[in-house]
Amino acid sequence: IDDRFKVTSPQDIANYLMEDMRYLKKEHFKIITLDTKNKILNICTISIGSLNSSIVHPREVFHEAVKKSAASIILIHNHPSGETQPSREDINITKRLIEAGELMGIKVLDHIIIGDGVYLSFKEENII
Repeated sequence: IDDRFKVTSPQDIANYLMEDMRYLKKEHFKIITLDTKNKILNICTISIGSLNSSIVHPREVFHEAVKKSAASIILIHNHPSGETQPSREDINITKRLIEAGELMGIKVLDHIIIGDGVYLSFKEENII
């Protein structure tokens, strides 16, 4: 990762990861750890699930964030169907991770779903 890469919008993340994630046949849930200036520290795969789900637990998500001394994180996963509409489970785990992050002092800035050439940002859609 270019140590100068600073995240300024969900589009930055989508552009950065779209080609790597849009053709995956299973759901991959990743986190992007960021420093205090929103520069990427690391991109880590937390879970690889099935065709339409992945198991995500706050313990694994924040373990990586704490290891990297992250100030904030961005959640990202793909939908192998190519559609970006969030499921009820997507919304519920996002809210749970935001609450866990608040307790730990690590802000969850966004959750981005990658589809086939398109993305959805929870932040831009006012879901969070």
